[in-house]
Amino acid sequence: MRTIDPPAAVEQRKLPLPALLALATAVFVTALTETLPAGVLPAMSADLGVGESAAGQAVTVYAIGTAATAVPLTAATAGWGRRRLLLTAMAGFAVANTVTALSDDYPLTMAARFVAGVAAGLAWALLAGYARRLAPPELQGRAIAIAMTGVPLALSLGVPAGTFLGKVLDWRAPFLIMTVLAVAVTAWIAATVPEHPGLARAERTPVLRALAVPGVTPVLAVTFVFVLAHTVLYTYIAPYLDRRGMGGATDAVLLAFGVASLVSIWFTGANIHRRLRALTVASTLLVAAAAAVLGVLAGSAAPVYAAAVLWGLGWGGVPTLLQTAAGEAGGGQADAAQAMLVTLWNAAMAGGGVAGGLLLDGLGADSFPWAVLLLLLPVLAVVLAARTHAFPARRTGAP
Repeated sequence: MRTIDPPAAVEQRKLPLPALLALATAVFVTALTETLPAGVLPAMSADLGVGESAAGQAVTVYAIGTAATAVPLTAATAGWGRRRLLLTAMAGFAVANTVTALSDDYPLTMAARFVAGVAAGLAWALLAGYARRLAPPELQGRAIAIAMTGVPLALSLGVPAGTFLGKVLDWRAPFLIMTVLAVAVTAWIAATVPEHPGLARAERTPVLRALAVPGVTPVLAVTFVFVLAHTVLYTYIAPYLDRRGMGGATDAVLLAFGVASLVSIWFTGANIHRRLRALTVASTLLVAAAAAVLGVLAGSAAPVYAAAVLWGLGWGGVPTLLQTAAGEAGGGQADAAQAMLVTLWNAAMAGGGVAGGLLLDGLGADSFPWAVLLLLLPVLAVVLAARTHAFPARRTGAP
């Protein structure tokens, strides 16, 4: 006979959607602030009086701010309440985006982008763990997937919308809108997200100790190289399309990429408990296929859009996959593993911005797909090899 769960047990298994959606919006603010320069790069560079590769360092400087501060700030703020820390990060985004929108000075703009990166270091190090804490154990993967929907939404709606507004109004307008959104999500978080205490002093351990936990290092290695490959192409997608005679279609191509990313994260959220390893392999192969199409067949618009869809299908679920893998491999050191993942993620973004700029100036935009393919080879090799702890073939925690 089938037993009926008591009402209290049913209630415990429900996801706190208002709080998770507030976290997803915070992720949206973080991801869009990070990637918005890619959609307005030509206008931004012209207005600031620098070349496109120099303007592209707006992404690099942001990533450096995050990579340089995520681990030390995570350690320094370990005792803070999690909501208090997240509200502080959102205030940082509001200030940084306002300065970026109003600045006419290239160094000041880069300084504002660095501050935004510091705010991101605070936010990214706690968002996935916060989502896990809000959900019952059997729904934690789905909770992270919901919170991470902010990433594909930023790519599918935010960046194309920002690109469009940059054309119609001015490249500064999207950054001012981001300020308004950061203020709004701050109020939303304060109203719906419960406070979670930080760690007592006796509970804190050195962040780098997580590297000794089996499985953490392979996840971090995959994170660094995969993000590096993605960033090389994504940061300079506007110049790449311009060289292909599709400069006016940047927003449409990014929309195709982003919509496919939404499909990817939905599928990832529905299947991550049982198929984390298979999904990670599939993501790597899909992004590689997209790069191959861009390298070989991108002589007309149709293959470019097809590649954008493959790229989105591969990339959309990657943040959820890697953060879940880091949290599960880290075990009791999950927060430390997440902080290092954030550091390496943004170090890779910084490296991708620099490498992409060097490739653009030295070999031209046509070199981007081949660089992506070259970088994805070791990613695939590590994922396939790390089948015991990092990307296990069997996951004992799967329902």
